[in-house]
Amino acid sequence: MNGPLPVPVPHRLRKDDAVRRLNGGMSQMATKLGALITIEREVWEGDALTFQMRGFGQSAAGTIMVFEDSIRIDVMLPWLLAKLGERLLPALKKETTLLLEKK
Repeated sequence: MNGPLPVPVPHRLRKDDAVRRLNGGMSQMATKLGALITIEREVWEGDALTFQMRGFGQSAAGTIMVFEDSIRIDVMLPWLLAKLGERLLPALKKETTLLLEKK
């Protein structure tokens, strides 16, 4: 496993609104990323979310930190998912942006 892969996502929401939109939205995002990715666990502590996901038969862990003007997703990917990371992480950033921008 490599080090965490950071994915910054800017937003224009109040911090608590960003947390509210992300809370429970991870499963919805995973569905849009593909049927092979599932969110197994989400644990919120303040403005930070720790999650566990599974894709292509492998498990990955990550955190989402919510800031005033952005969020930062840090994902620890096993070697197979890291190889797919070039495609997976931009899609994750896109779906997170859409979740934060929806009305």
